[in-house]
Amino acid sequence: MVLPTSLNFPLWLENNRERLQPPVCNCVIQEGADYQIMVVGGPNSRTDFHINPTEEWFHQVKGRMLLRMADPQTHEITNEYIEEGGMLLLPALTPHSPIRFENTVGVVVERKRPGQKEALRWYCEKCNSVVHEKWFVCESLDKDLVPVINEYKNSEELRTCPQCGHLNPTTYSA
Repeated sequence: MVLPTSLNFPLWLENNRERLQPPVCNCVIQEGADYQIMVVGGPNSRTDFHINPTEEWFHQVKGRMLLRMADPQTHEITNEYIEEGGMLLLPALTPHSPIRFENTVGVVVERKRPGQKEALRWYCEKCNSVVHEKWFVCESLDKDLVPVINEYKNSEELRTCPQCGHLNPTTYSA
């Protein structure tokens, strides 16, 4: 067995800033048998809500972020700002949209979930109805998540609310 060594996080950030690019701005920096640790930068402008079958732990290292959370039953959206140094443990199956601002850095710890489905969901900005939802197995953020986001962004049909007819935007603005 090879024992782990520590990671100099400030040095890693200095040397890898370009890896934190939109639309997700996310990079896995360490993986174990059960967990993966990701560093996430800003800005991003995602409008999707991620539905993860396991808990997620957020720690805001630099700046502050906005974590938009939707009640799984009512779809009511709550905005929670996580300030620099703050942390939050998100319950499993809570739809959430992490909004990262410019020059911010956070760490997210997730349980690995090989073969488990997760989803991206979009809500109408006018009436909060579900506009689009896609369940999939995510093995790689770049290969699996980005195409789902781009499919939604590039389709007016997918972005049009079936309840009120509103054409939803491709980027989030507070």
